Amino acid sequence: MSLEKDGSRNGSEHNSIETEEKTLSTIPHDGPPNGGLTAWLQVAGAFFIFFNTWGVINTYGDYQTFYQEDFLRSESASNISWVGSMQAALLFIVGAATGPIYDAGYLRQLLVVGTFMTVFGMMMTSVCKTYWQVFLAQGITVGIGNGCLFLSSVVIVSQYFTTKKAIATGIASVGSSLGGMIYPIVFHQLQPRIGFGWATRVIAFIMLATSVVSIASMKQRVPAPARRDLFDLAAIKDIPYILFNLGVFFGFMGIYVVFFYVQLYALQVCHTDTNLTFYLLSIINAASFFGRIIPNFFADKIGPLNIQIPFTWVATLLVFCWIAIQSTSGLIVFCIFYGFFSGTFVSLPGPTVVSLSPDLAKLGTRMGMTFVFTGFGLLIGTPVAGAILWNRNSWIGLQAWCGTSLALSGACMVAARLAKIGPRIRAKA
Repeated sequence: MSLEKDGSRNGSEHNSIETEEKTLSTIPHDGPPNGGLTAWLQVAGAFFIFFNTWGVINTYGDYQTFYQEDFLRSESASNISWVGSMQAALLFIVGAATGPIYDAGYLRQLLVVGTFMTVFGMMMTSVCKTYWQVFLAQGITVGIGNGCLFLSSVVIVSQYFTTKKAIATGIASVGSSLGGMIYPIVFHQLQPRIGFGWATRVIAFIMLATSVVSIASMKQRVPAPARRDLFDLAAIKDIPYILFNLGVFFGFMGIYVVFFYVQLYALQVCHTDTNLTFYLLSIINAASFFGRIIPNFFADKIGPLNIQIPFTWVATLLVFCWIAIQSTSGLIVFCIFYGFFSGTFVSLPGPTVVSLSPDLAKLGTRMGMTFVFTGFGLLIGTPVAGAILWNRNSWIGLQAWCGTSLALSGACMVAARLAKIGPRIRAKA
């Protein structure tokens, strides 16, 4: 009897060892390749995720103006902006919730579901007739799809790069700039010719075609050794991390006010030609192309927080200067500079969270928590700005809201740096 028990126990132990060996054999034991074809294919896949998530979000200013001037003219600016802000907020909030699914090895499933939801949401938007239909299709459905896609684009790059992490993330995030350049032009050129419905369907077909690249090329390199928690209690006591998250919250509360309302401002205040007005969003996104590559190159050398802080403060100054702009030429110059200096808000928060995380085993959890801060900032910012504009008919109030939010963001980031490394100016952070 004893021999049977011993044999059973030894057999069980043998099976357990075999299982562990098989599991370990699937995990690469060397470090991230930091380059090579496979690594850069992940960047290409992440590029097109940015293209179809942030690129579409960056296009919403075109929809905001079209809805307010034509399709949903009976709705307030605040109500209309809820569609775009919900779409952007769900990208982060749902993205945080998909972390454990990604960790469990279901990258491909997330990409397929996310692609279906975003394309289906835009297709349904093309047949909408009322505000609530638009809110459910473009705001909720597309937003959930964005959330399924976005986390993968951020995490996958960190699995394949070390010293080139920030620049690789910057190259991937350029997809949002390119999408934000192409999609507004597509909508503006096609909407008068083939109507709102088919213009939106064309955008959906472009999203579908380019998403195939992400599905085909992206491959999870290191499966998570254990299921990731959604919340890290110890992070609450990490003062630099919490201060940075407050900075991200206030920053995203203000940064997209310009994207949503600059075209309407051009029409109502600067009396810009209608055709030129719809290219302002593309100008901002074209400038942000350089605002994601150049800063991220230096972020690898001197630290992402050291780059994020001055860029945030310059963006703040530019928004307060916006108050004085009443000419088309001045507004174009503003769009170029604002696009460049606001670009870091998409490309640098991820690398900054990495630099502020002492335990990289909990990086996914902390990234998810940062996503929640970001999502709620996006959810609040533009509707409040729209309410200020609608109820008080005050562009100055809207601009002051935007500038104050960014100033609070800059102050919190400075406090995060001081809490992390003190007043040492040349220290990497």
